[in-house]
Amino acid sequence: MNAIQDFFSNLVTGISIFDAIDVVIIAFVIYKILGFLRETRAEQLVKGLFVLIIFTVISALLHLNALNWILKATMQFSVIALVVVFQPELRRGLEHLGRSRWIRSQFESIDKAEAKEAVAALIGAVDYFSANSTGALIVMEREVSLTDFAETGVVLNSDLTAELLENIFYEGAPMHDGAVIVRGAKVYAAACMLPLTKKRDLESELGMRHRAGIGITEVSDAFTIMVSEETGVISTASDAKLTRFLDIKTLEKTILNLYLKEPTEKLPQFVGLFRRKRKNVPKQ
Repeated sequence: MNAIQDFFSNLVTGISIFDAIDVVIIAFVIYKILGFLRETRAEQLVKGLFVLIIFTVISALLHLNALNWILKATMQFSVIALVVVFQPELRRGLEHLGRSRWIRSQFESIDKAEAKEAVAALIGAVDYFSANSTGALIVMEREVSLTDFAETGVVLNSDLTAELLENIFYEGAPMHDGAVIVRGAKVYAAACMLPLTKKRDLESELGMRHRAGIGITEVSDAFTIMVSEETGVISTASDAKLTRFLDIKTLEKTILNLYLKEPTEKLPQFVGLFRRKRKNVPKQ
């Protein structure tokens, strides 16, 4: 009994505060890595690697030398495959790791009144697109710069208004094909080309607009808004995840949270004015 007490006493006294901090940091890193893997396609491959490790250990213990050599070689190729095949996920994870609290997002550079006007313009335009089944793809830049993608289109750097967005996405307009990039309270660029998602589990009815809207969120922290040209359904994408069938009030709260970084408030009455105007506009 005394030996057991002495063992635990020595164990406790031998642990310093730095050892405890070390363990907490390692546990936190492992937790974050596992959480990231669960959100990517790499989860199944990592499970396969664990199975290979278990069989490798067993083959070594049983002195199955040939099998052990094959398994070790397979594990080496599997690690290389993990890096090559899942490069987009690894890039997104490193970008997420590199973001810091002291980096100002595009939304934090504008005041509250300007932010509310920008949100009202966005909501008014999206409401119009949905009611008239006008296809639209709007990308809202956050901390990761989208300048490279903006340069594939036409740089406007114009004030964000519902009328401007409606003119851009009007069927037959020269810039209606492609995405609009919103930077703060500005329409930074239009007719932009975006990378398409490599996901294969998307519904067959989702076209290039939705695939591009998801694709840009796989390589950046952008928030995208998509309106279906066939059905008028409103969808959003963030962190490579698609959300469909949004109502205009839910979208309003989401965008307002992006701008204000605080609990949503009711928008001024000119939001309703935008909507009333749209009801009187005939379908294109």
